Amino acid sequence: MKISIVVTQEEHFKYAQEICDTIESSALLRGTGIAKRTPEYIQKKMSNADAMIALADGKFAGFCYIESWQHGKFVAHSGLIVHPDYRSLGLAKKIKSKVFDYSLERYPDAKIFGITTGLAVMKINSDLGYKPVPFSELTTDPSFWAGCKTCTNYEILQSKDNKMCLCTGMLYDPKEKQKTPPRHPFNEKVLNRLRTIKQALFLKK
Repeated sequence: MKISIVVTQEEHFKYAQEICDTIESSALLRGTGIAKRTPEYIQKKMSNADAMIALADGKFAGFCYIESWQHGKFVAHSGLIVHPDYRSLGLAKKIKSKVFDYSLERYPDAKIFGITTGLAVMKINSDLGYKPVPFSELTTDPSFWAGCKTCTNYEILQSKDNKMCLCTGMLYDPKEKQKTPPRHPFNEKVLNRLRTIKQALFLKK
């Protein structure tokens, strides 16, 4: 099976609804919070060439898009998803790596960041050179944080003045001297412990 990962164009608009449905169903299955996307928003990213899609014989296999903040000072990768039929193939890492390299070309001076509750995404980010950071090192653009309004954990974020949530902030600064992988060794036990502590603190009744 050959899977191609390409920069999106208008011809990929037909996959927008399926992408949104897959993102939402995946979040529900994992029981995690997630910012919802609309097909119209996904299509906008596609038309601006700010996204990559994985296709297997014309079928949707995976997706991820780019957002820029503070006039290109920060860049984030969002909506990383793999269709259930194509999981356990290492496709998420391949998509993320392609989007990461594409971002460095398109936004060479931007710091690349993300927030996530998923250990798998943390592992991928760590392998690419991201490091865990407090939210204070991420973008202060209110429109980014407004995107969290549809997440089930948004009330927690608000109560902490956008400084902390169940998500872990991760950042890649292209100006830092990077080391041969692993640049920032991933310790699943430590990050899993951190997530458990956050859940105990923020979700207690």
